[in-house]
Amino acid sequence: MTVPVGVLALQGDFEAHGAALARLGIDSRPVRTAEEVRASAGLVLPGGESTTMWKLMEGTGIAEAIVAVARRGDPLFVTCAGAILSARRITSPDRDGLGLLDATAVRNAYGRQLDSAVVTLTDLDRSVLGGEPLEAVFIRAPKLADLGPGVEVLARRNGDPVLVRDGNLVAATFHPELAADARVYDLVFGAAAARAA
Repeated sequence: MTVPVGVLALQGDFEAHGAALARLGIDSRPVRTAEEVRASAGLVLPGGESTTMWKLMEGTGIAEAIVAVARRGDPLFVTCAGAILSARRITSPDRDGLGLLDATAVRNAYGRQLDSAVVTLTDLDRSVLGGEPLEAVFIRAPKLADLGPGVEVLARRNGDPVLVRDGNLVAATFHPELAADARVYDLVFGAAAARAA
């Protein structure tokens, strides 16, 4: 029996990630404690409200467990608020992140909820994602700035990086779980999907 991928389920759109993983044939489960996080074979940090997520993690050991999963080399997929949590530094307001993504996350950089949009991304790393445009749902999305030298940019929106890879971590400032295109999930969990097939 394979160990399931954990989807952090403190707040946000964790159910949509679970459904997207199920469509790929990847076993996942919601995780809400440090022990459940550590017992996962990979992890998804979903979109939601990053400030609320920080408050819900305080004193629980969950932040340390997320770092432990990432450091042991398991796949880590972070979207929107999850990308904010995982960053080295966060602005608006300023604070340190988990330090797993070598970048600065600028919160609400594209505006408020009313400025949310579905965008067709065409500026892609074709060697990784292929040549077809990628539909991306942006909801109060952050921007990623000050990328470290080891961070690969896989997709851009108007020149800004919106999908990046830093070792075993893939960060999207948009919401792949809300689109039908599975390429981003394949990028992160493709080996697990192949084993499940």
